[in-house]
Amino acid sequence: MKRFTKDNLISKGKAYNRNFVNCLSGFKSLNLIGTINTENNKTNLAPFSQVFHVGANPPTVGILFRPHTVERHTLENILQNKCFTLNHVDENFYKKAHQCSARWTQSEFKATGLEEEFLNDFKAPFVKISPLKISCVLKDKITLAVNETVLIVANIEEVWVAADAVEDDGFIELNKIGTITVSGLDSYHSTSKLDRLPYAKPIQKAE
Repeated sequence: MKRFTKDNLISKGKAYNRNFVNCLSGFKSLNLIGTINTENNKTNLAPFSQVFHVGANPPTVGILFRPHTVERHTLENILQNKCFTLNHVDENFYKKAHQCSARWTQSEFKATGLEEEFLNDFKAPFVKISPLKISCVLKDKITLAVNETVLIVANIEEVWVAADAVEDDGFIELNKIGTITVSGLDSYHSTSKLDRLPYAKPIQKAE
């Protein structure tokens, strides 16, 4: 195996370091975050791979944002409206999802051809084609001292997902709805389920 140190990575330059470190945590979830600007009702859509589970009761998620030292429309819209949507991406539109990261002057929905929809009077827009959609309400904002990264914590209000993808015990079979994953900053992957194992106990011996 090849050994890398912090100094090695720094010496290789910003682009190499960014790509390398972003792969270290392994495969990550991919969500399009939908928001809206209250001043002119301009919708915004951006891909995020830093969305993670915080708690189940109440249902809570966290999102990491890069330091708020420049314009960050998604973050600013969330702070303004206190709400946003999470939208899973599948193989049918991952290229359009990727294009949402470009610096468009118009709404990413219009720029990429992804259709927006508003459900149950929720303020923020959903991606109509998304196989799993979540409405979220802002609960906390924390700026991390280590590098000024911004952590947003939000409660999950409602979820829309195909009924046949939800098993009797609440497990969501993401393969059935085609949810894809991402590694690094720009590598997209389909998934295949290996197994679902029983709750681990000390008396059981792993094979």
